[in-house]
Amino acid sequence: MADGNSIVRMRGVSKWFKKTRALDKVDLDIPRGTIIGLLGANGAGKSTLLRHTIGLYLPDEGEITTFGTDAAKLTPKELARIGYVHQEGELLDWMTVRQLIRYVSAYYDNWNHELETKFIDDFEISLKDRVGAMSPGQRQRLAILLAIAFEPELLILDEPAAALDPIARSQFLDLLLEMIQDRNRTIIISSHILSDIEKVIDHALIMHEGRILRDCTFDSLREEFLKVMVTSLDGELPPRLNLDNVIACERKGANATLAVRNYTEEDLEAWAQEHNCKIEARPLPLEDIYRIVINQVSEKK
Repeated sequence: MADGNSIVRMRGVSKWFKKTRALDKVDLDIPRGTIIGLLGANGAGKSTLLRHTIGLYLPDEGEITTFGTDAAKLTPKELARIGYVHQEGELLDWMTVRQLIRYVSAYYDNWNHELETKFIDDFEISLKDRVGAMSPGQRQRLAILLAIAFEPELLILDEPAAALDPIARSQFLDLLLEMIQDRNRTIIISSHILSDIEKVIDHALIMHEGRILRDCTFDSLREEFLKVMVTSLDGELPPRLNLDNVIACERKGANATLAVRNYTEEDLEAWAQEHNCKIEARPLPLEDIYRIVINQVSEKK
């Protein structure tokens, strides 16, 4: 994803925690104006990568720049352009919600009070509650508010919706879509709820054991992997379908459902006519694509 206007640039970044390599020679460019889905299992290196972008972790090897500055030397000026939410975020528990919002907002000249009010209303945040007495879901909503109300240029969301109920998650995703209308804003979202983030992302990063397996637009990923429903127009399907790059196949009599790779719909239609079949192709869900990419790596070992 090389881009001359990259907000974050990583070259050869590696990180060790004792004997565990959390990042393995990562090269990465994150440009402006995208919503990037960072995908991977627990331990894949997602949180480690995100924390390197703002200097919370320093690499053992390689270089990282954010807004053109060494991530280890980010000044308050650069940090004020970054919003960051992670699942284990700590808040000042002794304050009320109102006090905490006013305390944080005092640091930002560009704090958007209209956005603050809208978020409080939409997500039903009680300003009178003491932060330490809030439920995990309410704390997460408050953490999101504090990260977005100053309208950061780079918004980093590490499992932001894990504690949210389905309705709140849907509202949150709608909010992200509104925010990205500013083409100078970049959002990186890491989440295990792939069915949610596939609704908003336009770029995918798939990580496994500290390495980036895929770094591509979401559209290209969906074009690469297709779900294909095949129906024979002349009795049962033959034992062999004579299709290459079939990743998975379920068949019953005259019908089969396939997962295939690197086929155009035109290629599949030509094959269907040749074999007297009816065919329907559609993109695979992101969760299925992710599973296939990870399994391909495991099979090579």
